Amino acid sequence: MEVILAKTAGFCFGVKRAVDTAYEQAGKENVYTYGPIIHNEEVVKDLESRGINVINDIDELKNTEKGTVVIRSHGVERSIYDIINEKNLELVDATCPFVKKIHNIVDKDSREGRQIVIIGSRKHPEVQGICGWCNNDPIVLETVEEAEKFSLDNDCDLSIVAQTTFNHNNFNKIVEIFDKKGYNITVYNTICNATAERQKEAASIAKQVDAMIVIGGKSSSNTQKLYDISKKECANTYYIQTLVDLDLAAFESVDRVGITAGASTPNQIIKEVHGSMADDFGKMFEESLAEESRISPGKIVKGTVIDVKDDEIILNINYKADGIITKNEFSNDPNVSLKDKVHVDDVIEAKVIKTNDGDGQVLLSVKRVAAEKANEQLEEAFNNEEILKGVVTSVVDGGLGVTVGEARVFIPASLVSDTFEKDLTKYKDQEIEFKLTEFNPRKRRIIGNRKILVEAEKKAAKEELFARINVGDTVEGTVKNVTDFGAFIDLGGADGLLHISEMSWGRVENPKKLFKVGDTVKTLIKDIQGEKIALSLKFEDSNPWLNAGEKYAVGNVVTGRVARMTDFGAFVELEPGVDALLHVSQIAREHIEKPSSVLSVGQEVEVKVVDCKIEEKKISLSIKALLPDEPAAEETAEEAPAEETAAEE
Repeated sequence: MEVILAKTAGFCFGVKRAVDTAYEQAGKENVYTYGPIIHNEEVVKDLESRGINVINDIDELKNTEKGTVVIRSHGVERSIYDIINEKNLELVDATCPFVKKIHNIVDKDSREGRQIVIIGSRKHPEVQGICGWCNNDPIVLETVEEAEKFSLDNDCDLSIVAQTTFNHNNFNKIVEIFDKKGYNITVYNTICNATAERQKEAASIAKQVDAMIVIGGKSSSNTQKLYDISKKECANTYYIQTLVDLDLAAFESVDRVGITAGASTPNQIIKEVHGSMADDFGKMFEESLAEESRISPGKIVKGTVIDVKDDEIILNINYKADGIITKNEFSNDPNVSLKDKVHVDDVIEAKVIKTNDGDGQVLLSVKRVAAEKANEQLEEAFNNEEILKGVVTSVVDGGLGVTVGEARVFIPASLVSDTFEKDLTKYKDQEIEFKLTEFNPRKRRIIGNRKILVEAEKKAAKEELFARINVGDTVEGTVKNVTDFGAFIDLGGADGLLHISEMSWGRVENPKKLFKVGDTVKTLIKDIQGEKIALSLKFEDSNPWLNAGEKYAVGNVVTGRVARMTDFGAFVELEPGVDALLHVSQIAREHIEKPSSVLSVGQEVEVKVVDCKIEEKKISLSIKALLPDEPAAEETAEEAPAEETAAEE
């Protein structure tokens, strides 16, 4: 079977950014998304399992007292931001940048008195969000017919924008209608090209294949559109959300299959479906071929070994032809020695694969009998929810192939760990533990789940961690992620946040210049609130203010670096964590309007300490105090040339 996977299938830029942003908030307390982060039930459910729930409407938002609210990729009205700020909730904006651009356009143009016209679906959350950024009543048009009927004062200035996923051809038609009506229009082409390219590729693939699979959430409008387009070109089109919805039996006589997915479909789901279709699919129905004989494919027979060669075993099976067991059908081990394992006159039980291997002999398999017995053990383990061990023998698109005895188990990428791992090759040839979450050997669906064991292990580790740590403890951990506002440290059971303000006694401009993923860090536990751990590198014994009273006593002359400036003075960093004020009046004898006229950030200056209040952490500096005394007025007059003195008189 040939499988064609669309290059444009899956997350677009804006959706990927929104999903990544939401997952970054996992582990924090009271995290919500305003509306589903994207139109994909699997992603929403996975986020819920990580403690990130959905706020469905304004009333729910108004009743939320604390926590973090993530704005979904479609964007929301301005009023939602206002409510979040009024409630003092933490705001994380995951609005697609292309949608945000539209918000800025309609905000600006409507403030200038222009009439906003939005081309898109009135019921779509993106359009509803855009309307909420207009400072007047916007007009929403969805069809060419509506545009034809549209009428407005020709003296009115119009600004036209489009929903990012709107059909490009229809948008051009509507703009042309407005142009012919003589309106004074400004057109902003805000359509995202990714949607048009995805639909075009889906139609192209659907024309070439016998069956088409469209993957995406049932509430995803762009996935529904892909299904409609594919169905038009290929009657044998299937709409599924995950691998679980795929019935492989429906593809028995199919030679070519096409796969595409909506913009909200995670890559791991696409890979799981693609991997399932591509992984030796043709073998699925081979055993259903029957011969009119007692020796038929699928039957178990016993035979006596009459010869053993390096690459095959020959059996007498009391049939008109001998039975042949190739090395590959004896064991999954390519290095097995048949002559060491089998001897003449041994009795072997084997399964009939083919009644004619091309040379008139019956092709048999020992390992498939073993696999069936292994399947019986797997079924028992599935029913009893036992933990199994197996060796990863293959890494395919979308998951792992695990061998347990002579049976194969497939672990989808989404069930390998509690977080999606892009590179699964590290598991090759490794023994791993897992549980079975689906057992259906007839459909070749024996699905393993390692994720639940990882989650259970992490839960136990988290409980153990919180049972032994206290505020003030020094702990060691590994940097897991670095953001603009801080670093998340894996403490072995839970993550702690090392905020940028706690990374040094001094100022830190960019955490990514101090830390990288994998670094080992020894930190101080500053606070524990529920499951949130706040960390700090400000150890008290390294506090620069401990001996600042001696180093920066009044009268001492010291050197520092200009860190920042205001209109009233410059702040000089004497050492990391100790900033002092150089007032504008203390920079020079003459009047200076602003410090920036004589100083620059980063400049090294020599200063004198004129005041030091350690308890308030305030130090005042002066450059003027280091300047030589000015000569007296009479001395200046005596030294002046005679003609100048006379002139003054």
